[in-house]
Amino acid sequence: MPIKKLFSIIVLLICISVKANFILLPMDETSQKNHLKAYGITYWALNKQYKASWLLNYRGGSFLLPDVLDIRKECQIRGVSFEVLSDSETNSILNEISSPSQNMETVVLEKAPKVAVYSPPGKQPWDDAVTMVLTYAEIPFTTIYDTEVLSDQLLLYDWLHLHHEDFTGQYGKFYATYKNAPWYIEQKREAEALAQKLGYNKVSEEKGAVARKIRDFVIGGGFMFAMCSATDSFDIALAAEGVDICETMFDGDASEPNYQTKIDYTKSFAFKNFILDRKPDHYEFSDIDMTETRRIPFEKDYFTLMEFSAKWDVIPTMLCQNHTSLVKGFMGQTTAFERDLVKTNVLVLGENQINSEARYIHGQKGKGFFTYYGGHDPEDFQHRVGDEPTLLDLHPNSPGFRLILNNILFPAARKKKQKT
Repeated sequence: MPIKKLFSIIVLLICISVKANFILLPMDETSQKNHLKAYGITYWALNKQYKASWLLNYRGGSFLLPDVLDIRKECQIRGVSFEVLSDSETNSILNEISSPSQNMETVVLEKAPKVAVYSPPGKQPWDDAVTMVLTYAEIPFTTIYDTEVLSDQLLLYDWLHLHHEDFTGQYGKFYATYKNAPWYIEQKREAEALAQKLGYNKVSEEKGAVARKIRDFVIGGGFMFAMCSATDSFDIALAAEGVDICETMFDGDASEPNYQTKIDYTKSFAFKNFILDRKPDHYEFSDIDMTETRRIPFEKDYFTLMEFSAKWDVIPTMLCQNHTSLVKGFMGQTTAFERDLVKTNVLVLGENQINSEARYIHGQKGKGFFTYYGGHDPEDFQHRVGDEPTLLDLHPNSPGFRLILNNILFPAARKKKQKT
């Protein structure tokens, strides 16, 4: 073999040996063009059986992926910033993260979770911020509703989202404002027809049965993420099992006398000692929600993410990954949770201390986990019925939407025993 050709081959082999082996998706404030789609890239890579790691607290919770052409192309197509790393650069980062002096951790992501969104047929554009961000991040999901839940199809999924839903059977308590609106009349008619079809006399009974199926899904090892009115109405439905708390305009007969005394707080996931709102024309379920009592002007409405030990408290650290610890507040039917009504075994991940309100909470039930996130749309401070949906192309780096996507990837993490 000619010396010149042999030299070329040696040079090529050397180049191959020192080539980059990893891609970093940086998630800090200045380096990432599209934080939301970066989650979609990571999900896509897991779905393609590529290995991935979540670098907790390293540059905003960055993702480490193998350096393959498919991933590079996908990042370029979706407009996601990435950095190419050599083996030595990767090892240096991992060594830094593993140092006991650093509040960082490497979490291996194993499998793309199967995602379900609980939503009625024909939902309106304002109904679900999670559906919007999943679509924007290009993370696949399946829409399910009562028929699927009651026929045990939740067993097909790892992660379930609940959003603007009322599990108490009071139709969101929209009665006073929208009882004559065509969409309200139609939704009530459809809900009653579905309940009858599924073998229930009342919508409240049917929704209670759905809530208990979802409870069993979580206890069995599922992951549930709820926002807005799905949070408190779900807990209320569980605690009010077997108790009629609905007035005549909702279910055709009066509520039970003294029903407040019959509420069983041991059955709820997150809240304790709450008092139900007895007024059927009041747009509120209970005193869990602080929408009407909070006194925070728009320009000062922020909440702070809690800091946890990445090496010891891996789960809450994952759920709080962000490029900022200060997140803009946003309203919903259920905006924030009264801090004193959150059970002591539930972690508060985000709070406004000045107003004594919890915005973002997390807990374990049985073998599974649940996360409640107050508010309706992280980039629309006061979204109203009929408003246009948020355009996420205008908010690709939204810290509020990042919290939703943290919960999507959380079930993908390799399971290991928590340190004690």
